[in-house]
Amino acid sequence: MNSPVLQLLVLAGIAVFLILRLRSVLGTRDGHEPTREVQAPQKPRAHNLEVIEGGPDHDIIDHVPEGSDTAAALARMKRAEPSFGVTDFLGGARGAYEMILMAFERGEIDDMRPFLSEDVYNSFAEVIAIREEKGLTIESDFIGIRDMTLTSAAFDEASNTAEITVRFVSELVSVVRSGDGEILEGEPGKAQRQKDTWTFERVMGADDPNWRLVATGE
Repeated sequence: MNSPVLQLLVLAGIAVFLILRLRSVLGTRDGHEPTREVQAPQKPRAHNLEVIEGGPDHDIIDHVPEGSDTAAALARMKRAEPSFGVTDFLGGARGAYEMILMAFERGEIDDMRPFLSEDVYNSFAEVIAIREEKGLTIESDFIGIRDMTLTSAAFDEASNTAEITVRFVSELVSVVRSGDGEILEGEPGKAQRQKDTWTFERVMGADDPNWRLVATGE
């Protein structure tokens, strides 16, 4: 087998391994789509953070079904910390998603360590180390979030620990290149749809206002 063919097979093997490893710590990327302008998210409307017994809390039921286990967990979070708002949380989660995702793409995850659990940080760092070892580089441009859904929530009243899981569908341009500049994945100027399900955790009532990313998946 001649040298150029052998090199091509080696690069192809590296690309397949990297894609599978990315899917284990992030979500999936579905094909290529033309880059287009994404409308900026609307400013969250004002809401009453006070939980009124016997009445619907629209800060909750605007995002999850009324009477669901998730709605009940969110209500318990608000009783534990009256200043907590679901709409405010989702606004913060939107910003955190872009910030953490792009830090991972750039290989600069150390700056995000205060916002990640140890397991998530180690998983991200392992993939970044593999990229560096193989001499791979990533060129990324975040286009925007197309959809964001609060899928579940849980609250442990014994420890005041809250967990909220959010599903994101976003668009970004991401091109993986080998050490000699050959494109192994992606296409310049073409957006990919990225799907992620992230779980955030925080102790309600704690002095630290930051939520930590504790789990990732598709």
